[in-house]
Amino acid sequence: MEIVAKLQKQFMDFISALYRERFLDDQFLQLQKLQDESNPDFVCEVVSLFFEDSENLINNLTAALQQQVVDFKQVDSHVHQFKGSSSSIGAQRVKNACMAFKTFCEEKNIEGCVQCLQQVKHEYFLVKNKLETLMMLEKQILAAGGRIPDLS
Repeated sequence: MEIVAKLQKQFMDFISALYRERFLDDQFLQLQKLQDESNPDFVCEVVSLFFEDSENLINNLTAALQQQVVDFKQVDSHVHQFKGSSSSIGAQRVKNACMAFKTFCEEKNIEGCVQCLQQVKHEYFLVKNKLETLMMLEKQILAAGGRIPDLS
């Protein structure tokens, strides 16, 4: 059981760092609460969908901002979607970067939008990396016969 306790402590330390550094907010806690024995992969599945959506949105945003004539309504729509999906899993820093991005869309500021896209990508890849580590820890805990610690 020693290994499980070690992994659980690692999990708790890692997740509290994610909150401290504002990568995640309370919305992620809400997701964790929905995961139970009947649905042990719930968070992993939701996070995987977030990764898929995010990669598509980043590609769409990149393409939209490279057009000869930028359709700011379309860009804003993609940013709005991205803000919504990052918000729904509690990816706080991605959500905040999207909020700044929306302001530049409203101002039709192409340079601002391009800079924001870089910032959104940066925050997304940081949180993706952190979440992948967290999911790996979860899998190790479960594989070792342990339970995911309760975060509340």
